[in-house]
Amino acid sequence: MAVKPWRQVTLVFAKAPVAGAVKTRLIPLLGKEQAARLHAAMVTHSVALATQYTNHDIQLWCAPETTHPFFNQLQQIYPLILRGQKGENLGQRMHYAFKQALKHYDAAVVIGTDCPAMSAELLAQAYQQLQTENEAVIAPAEDGGYVLLGLKRAALQLFAGIAWGTDQVYEQTQIKLQQLQLAWSSLKMQWDVDRPDDLQKLVILANQTDLHPDLRTVIHRLKPITA
Repeated sequence: MAVKPWRQVTLVFAKAPVAGAVKTRLIPLLGKEQAARLHAAMVTHSVALATQYTNHDIQLWCAPETTHPFFNQLQQIYPLILRGQKGENLGQRMHYAFKQALKHYDAAVVIGTDCPAMSAELLAQAYQQLQTENEAVIAPAEDGGYVLLGLKRAALQLFAGIAWGTDQVYEQTQIKLQQLQLAWSSLKMQWDVDRPDDLQKLVILANQTDLHPDLRTVIHRLKPITA
């Protein structure tokens, strides 16, 4: 009897780069337009990163709509399937994406676009963990959230009652995993770009590693606004 092939998919969560609606914590320092350009370059970098790991499909989960020209441009360059986010908060949106994806795949990994230091190796490690007895894998962020979550089944309870956008997200998710009695593993802690203090790390990263050219260019052109 033929062995059923293992199918896995990466779910990249991204907002359209609308000035004033993205990277809002950076707007006081960068202004709406620069913050939007940085966001767009980080989305592009994250999608390009996902394509470096070849043994998976890639779905770009878009907000507010899949029809934004930015998403369509990315789809013309990269092998993406566009999907629309649904739900009132991040937890509901992620649960919906996992639920839809796991109807067709054995494992799914969701990543955001705020972690330029993430590597294709980290993504590979996540899938390696999901091909064991583990039902979940998570990569925590320095700010108390997480930058990657992988699952083999979509448990609604894992996303309910989480204080999204706070430094309690990872800790609360750990508790949920334990309550659900899911076998899980944690990957190396990462950092993401949300606050003005993170920008210096981003500049250092741009000088030391291979980022997508769009992101490298935007970083080098960042100019804090003055009062």
